[in-house]
Amino acid sequence: MEREAAPFHAGLADGPDGGHALWCTASDGVKIRIGVWPKGDRGTVLLFPGRTEYVEKYGRAAGDFAARGYAMIAVDWRGQGLAGRTIADRNVGHVDRFADFQKDVAAIMAAVGALDLPRPLYLVSHSMGGAIALRALHEGLAVKAAVFSAPMWGILMPPAMRSLAPAIGRVGRALGFGHRYAPTTGPDSYVATAAFDDNVLTTDPAMWAYMKAQVSEVPALALGGPSLTWLHEAMIECRTLAAMAAPAYPVVTQLGTRERVVDPRPVHARMADWPGGRLDMIEGAEHEIMMETPSRRAAFFDAAAALFAAHP
Repeated sequence: MEREAAPFHAGLADGPDGGHALWCTASDGVKIRIGVWPKGDRGTVLLFPGRTEYVEKYGRAAGDFAARGYAMIAVDWRGQGLAGRTIADRNVGHVDRFADFQKDVAAIMAAVGALDLPRPLYLVSHSMGGAIALRALHEGLAVKAAVFSAPMWGILMPPAMRSLAPAIGRVGRALGFGHRYAPTTGPDSYVATAAFDDNVLTTDPAMWAYMKAQVSEVPALALGGPSLTWLHEAMIECRTLAAMAAPAYPVVTQLGTRERVVDPRPVHARMADWPGGRLDMIEGAEHEIMMETPSRRAAFFDAAAALFAAHP
């Protein structure tokens, strides 16, 4: 397995000492980047980020897990961050098939196997990463327990768009336009261009500034809207996962009461049907609970650590 050093912006990540990044190559040749924070004696957290995200964004999360005794790995999924692209436009969030993300998961697991990281392994995922994570659990991912933050088990959109999106995606792919931006989106990064007031990600100004500084200082980390194919593939994956029984893993999911990015309804439905699973509704929180106010962030990491400690 290829393990050459990759660019890593330690100052922007603001994570614990020893953080670094490596390149990994998926089975189809796409290069992904992993961020590694190796210090911990209770196990290693595999952190699956959401769409548009990148390893530096989770530097502070690595610090929170390190304070609780856990090492951490995060990833730039194909098509975002500094990872490889399969289309020419680097600003569009694109994947040819949603199943391709599982090739990235396999590359991550190969890296974990080659690195001297503490065991056991645990899984934490956010938004789109929650869909990738749920599929990986169905395929037997070797983790002891999993925590979901606002998982993308459904995409929030107006009813008219919801009915049109599948047809738009199919036609776009058939006509060779699948790489074009989905309706109402474009090349600009939401975090780079939006104002803090009424943003849909966090109520905490310090964490908003942390995210904005990263994409402002290193524009290559930023990403615009999703492609027609990404949207089509994501909707199919969400429907497919919803029809499957919950996999047999201990799970905690957290969802903000002000969620405006993913559809909360499939999250409630899935967790109501997950034997032993728990859904924590976080009062007043927006989409990114790991980027929320200090008290909400602490509660998230405490809940994850408690779940992990119960499943050594």
